[in-house]
Amino acid sequence: MIQWTTGGTVPPSPIPRDTVVDALVDRLRDDVLSGRYPPGSYLPPERELAAGYAVTRTSLKHAIVRLAQAGLLETRHGVGTRVRDYERLGGPELLPMLVSTVGPAWMREVFEVRREIGAHIAGKAAAHATAEHRDRLRRLATVLRDAEDASTAQLAECEIHRVIAAATGNRVYGFMINALLNAYLAVRDGFAHAFTDPAVAAARIAPLIEAVCAGDPGRAREAAAAYFTETEAIMIAGPRRPGAGRG
Repeated sequence: MIQWTTGGTVPPSPIPRDTVVDALVDRLRDDVLSGRYPPGSYLPPERELAAGYAVTRTSLKHAIVRLAQAGLLETRHGVGTRVRDYERLGGPELLPMLVSTVGPAWMREVFEVRREIGAHIAGKAAAHATAEHRDRLRRLATVLRDAEDASTAQLAECEIHRVIAAATGNRVYGFMINALLNAYLAVRDGFAHAFTDPAVAAARIAPLIEAVCAGDPGRAREAAAAYFTETEAIMIAGPRRPGAGRG
């Protein structure tokens, strides 16, 4: 017997009609990931769910299709729409949704994987980087150092990691790094303080770039581990308050 999810199905306010499907996707996604509709449960019948969100059934169907494509829901004709066991069956494409909705716990795990995989990728990159990769890394280091603001510096740093992954010669590493970066970019505003001074950020990553360009796998792994550990600590600590650290 199917157990419909009941309590708390009505959202606190109607969704603006000018962006109804996009907003509904966000609202329904948040309700799934926050546990309102847990994995394995069926969503309420479409008529009831649409009324609860104050949208049409057509808009609801579009939203459900998009969340099914994202791997969160599955629709069984004649039965209903069920929340998938996304932790068991989902892929890295869900990470941006999870870190932006559930938050810190997932971001800590992203950081952990970034440290471990990033060091391995750096070593592979040092062994296989071409002259083109090395030139690209050096130019990106300059872009990072000379960035006009934290946002530009963040994006330059992300591109450095993409190039390092590409330098391994293994495209799967590139996909893995893209998945981690996409999760990070979904919440990057919360970590902009790590790039407030682009010159300092560039100096922090310089040993990693130098080791990869020097073709030294061991030094590249060590530099990557040190870089990710230091940067993670800065990001988690949050922005410094005015006057912090003064005697």
